[in-house]
Amino acid sequence: MSKERYKLHPISAFLNFIKGLKELILPFIIIFGVNLFRDGGISSMFNQGWQGLIPVLIGSVVLIFLLVGGIIKWKRFVYWFEDGELRIEYGLFVKKKRYIPFERIQSLNYTEGIFHRPFGLVKVKVETAGSGKVGQAEAELTAISREDADRIENEIEKAKQHPTEAVFSEMGPLEYVEVPAKKVTTELYRMSMKELMILATTSGGIGVVISAVAIFLSQFSEFIPYDAIYEEVMLFLRFGVLIVALTLFFILLIAWIISVIMTIVANYQFSLQRDEDHIYITRGLLEKKKISVPLKRVQGIKVSQNPLRELFGYATVVVESAGGSVGDKDEKIRLFPLVKVSRMRPILTELFPELQWTPELVKAPKRSIHFFYRLNLVWLFPGIVALGYFFYPYGLLTLFVVPIIVISGVWQHRTVGYSLAEKQLTMQFRGLSKNRYYILKKRIQVIQVTQSYFQRRKGIASIHATIKAGMAGATATIAHMEKEDASRILSWYEPSGTKEVEE
Repeated sequence: MSKERYKLHPISAFLNFIKGLKELILPFIIIFGVNLFRDGGISSMFNQGWQGLIPVLIGSVVLIFLLVGGIIKWKRFVYWFEDGELRIEYGLFVKKKRYIPFERIQSLNYTEGIFHRPFGLVKVKVETAGSGKVGQAEAELTAISREDADRIENEIEKAKQHPTEAVFSEMGPLEYVEVPAKKVTTELYRMSMKELMILATTSGGIGVVISAVAIFLSQFSEFIPYDAIYEEVMLFLRFGVLIVALTLFFILLIAWIISVIMTIVANYQFSLQRDEDHIYITRGLLEKKKISVPLKRVQGIKVSQNPLRELFGYATVVVESAGGSVGDKDEKIRLFPLVKVSRMRPILTELFPELQWTPELVKAPKRSIHFFYRLNLVWLFPGIVALGYFFYPYGLLTLFVVPIIVISGVWQHRTVGYSLAEKQLTMQFRGLSKNRYYILKKRIQVIQVTQSYFQRRKGIASIHATIKAGMAGATATIAHMEKEDASRILSWYEPSGTKEVEE
């Protein structure tokens, strides 16, 4: 195996600088943002002599330090292949080495950012079965050529197809076998522009935008003049309900437009491919990402439909993969961000032929229907009474919440259900969106049955099934089912087949 040492592309030095700069954006904004509230604003810094320039000098030193650090990190980073391992060495004062056996490497995820594309480069994240923190790769090659990325794939395939040199020496001389050609991939799905627009307009990303703005503003809470803002708001409210409503409408409209643009940029040219061992997902406009998911690591499939998408026959499909996530925030791997249910099933059947995709569900009993809304009404009742009393008569409008909660509970009761096959458990439930889990028996980590005092009186129970997904796992719950159904699922799962739910 080649022991030639390879280096990253020089653009890595700049990318390391940009990465460090992104982490310091917030402190820089705070330092220079404070001066906006001073008399004279930013210009006042240059009227105070060298003392006023201290923030600028500190910022300049930090930028130079980041740039030099990025160059050093690039110069000291090398990788090579030896004894069936990907070996990486980096560090200046403390030299670090990382050896990753090829058999532990589960996938290579590619990212092409706006600085990679002009040079034909990719960022490679090496994912292993034992990757540590949430969303963190075992190793990351910041910028290498596509040819170098293919070389890593070829070395991994070569190592998995043939024994190492140490094994050859023990077994004696063997006839040389040519390494098989690169696996052929087949495209199964490509998102159309129509589906992309439907995804963007129904994604619910407006909440993400508003939350991001709120978090950003919270960082400057000490510098925000709340008294002045309060006076301006009270003055604005005097314009009347119509003006206030129109203003809120336009704010929400702008947030919605931003969320639509973000969704389109993130999922542009989404495609799904496969070979005999992996699923490959490619997406992105400004930053093109290619994610590989080993088929043997898939623990379960989750199909979700919000009410609007369910009405028009669309769904989102998520792969629950052991140790699998996207990015640094444990983002779930979406096999289909949005797809017609009729188009989805043939593709899922081809990918996972061992699963049944149209099972008959056992529903919750009629006597459990009030459990789906009773607790919510109990919690909200004191608030409804208080608002009705102190804000009479307008507070009585809160009574309209009661039928909404009841209707929502009835809807959840009609949705919940399960199906058992010899090797598969299917569980369906609803919050606002309908979710259905397809899980093979061998992938289930824990099945738990819970009963409250009131559930025991009615002879019903809730069933929870947990599979390995990410760091925390994923749990599907079907609430308020027959106690006999819980016993049946436990008996199906346990090898002895004799477990019963206790009275």
